[in-house]
Amino acid sequence: MSGTASVELSASEARRISLTAQGFRDPRPTGRVDRRHLRRVMGRLGLLQLDSVPVVIRTQYMPLFSRLGPYDPDLLDRVAYHDDEWFEAWSHEASLLSVVDEPLLRWHKQRSRQGETWRGLSELAQREPGYVADVLAQVRERPMAPGELSNPRPRGGNWWGSRSIGSLALDWLFRIGELGVRRRPGFVKEFDLLDRIVPVEIQALPAPSEFDAHRELLDRAGASLGVAAAPDLIDYHRLPKRATRPRIDELVEQGRLIEAAVEGWDRPAYLHTDAVAPRSVDACALLSPFDPVVWFRERAERLFDFRYRIEIYTPAAKRVYGYYVLPLLLGDRIVARADLKTDRADGVLRVFGAFAEPGVDHDEVTSGLKRALDDLALMVGTGRWEVSGRNGDLVGRLRAMMPT
Repeated sequence: MSGTASVELSASEARRISLTAQGFRDPRPTGRVDRRHLRRVMGRLGLLQLDSVPVVIRTQYMPLFSRLGPYDPDLLDRVAYHDDEWFEAWSHEASLLSVVDEPLLRWHKQRSRQGETWRGLSELAQREPGYVADVLAQVRERPMAPGELSNPRPRGGNWWGSRSIGSLALDWLFRIGELGVRRRPGFVKEFDLLDRIVPVEIQALPAPSEFDAHRELLDRAGASLGVAAAPDLIDYHRLPKRATRPRIDELVEQGRLIEAAVEGWDRPAYLHTDAVAPRSVDACALLSPFDPVVWFRERAERLFDFRYRIEIYTPAAKRVYGYYVLPLLLGDRIVARADLKTDRADGVLRVFGAFAEPGVDHDEVTSGLKRALDDLALMVGTGRWEVSGRNGDLVGRLRAMMPT
């Protein structure tokens, strides 16, 4: 699609465009998933959000699974942390991105150096310049975790306060681009010089201006989302709102984004020039809470009429759906959600609750949920799932479908 004329899209067209942009029309591998498949999905998404909560499986593994089916999670670790094809950076929260994108994120590191972001870390660096320099010198000698510093300077307290001064110094050096992060087993951070993670030929590239970087990132967000409102585009790489709105107008002028109206949306939309509108999307996948399809809750509600909140930090008695709930994408709709946990001690993926969205066919949805659970059980390494709770209007049907 191209041109500058405004277009009108039905709600169904918008969903199909968005899911196609996210890779849900790409065929799943018929054989073993290899690094080429991971690269293809990363090319669609642009980044993978990181999160340390391993209730089912750590979230960075899930978007690839949702689009490719079960694969060996160690493959992602090899690509990202052994072969250094991807690197950790602050983008949509902590994220993995291709190393070739490193120049596009230098503006954020420069803002950190100037004390415009991460002010607590900036103040620490100003108070303790000698200590920070010593920490950098130690990492220059060899990669290390925070506890391996010669003097990590631990302290008490909660969250930030509980982290050692050494850990904060490492974090500061990461925020300003001196250090990068690899991961050891258990998702433990190992800090190394960014020079040893991002290839020298990429580091030698000139840094784009902040405006140019923002415009390029918004363009990529548009390609990854297919059709989006301005807040969706800005949220994808967590760009500063006020500074980036003019860049959206520039992309419209350049023909990269096309002004659009989507049925049911209460705000203007933008259709990316590379967007494809298929007649159907035949997805069947459980989604991570941090999958780009649902990570911006306002967009998920607007696009799918799906209200989604994570209830990890909600007291148990006040939870509506459960502790760690994954949406089920079936066709081009989000039709259900399931409260899940991988019980590694017993070797089973446990289903504590399963809930249908209003107006869906319960038998059809339960059948789709079973298929998705079969795949997820393989992905998390249990090979089987079990209904272990009574919550939700699908658990009875799902229990009858449990593998024997």
